[in-house]
Amino acid sequence: MACRFSELVVDSRNPEALAAFWAAVLDYRVLGREENGEVEIGPEAGFGGPAPTLVFQPVADPTPGKVRLHIDLSPTDRDQDAELQRLLDLGATPADVGQSGDESFHVLADPEGNEFCLLRTRLDP
Repeated sequence: MACRFSELVVDSRNPEALAAFWAAVLDYRVLGREENGEVEIGPEAGFGGPAPTLVFQPVADPTPGKVRLHIDLSPTDRDQDAELQRLLDLGATPADVGQSGDESFHVLADPEGNEFCLLRTRLDP
């Protein structure tokens, strides 16, 4: 038996705000809140469903240095340009990680500076 990707835990200065941003980006909903300030978001099916959940845990200081992983997103119901505008309207910002400008993807940062990419390829929802 293999493992299955069930959740991604993200350190956050403001878990509520970051969870709200990513819930809007991914069309997720809040699944739960813990007394320690953690906020979990996910698809309607919840934890263990077909897609992983995201857990935002409070930390006093962001991780120093370059983060070693990031999320790649693919648009589902619109083209890349329209999705890029939606993400920018939600609070994402362009991020420069040394792109040449010829890439087929956009590098963005969430409101706390976590980098993610918007790919060109559309996927079914």
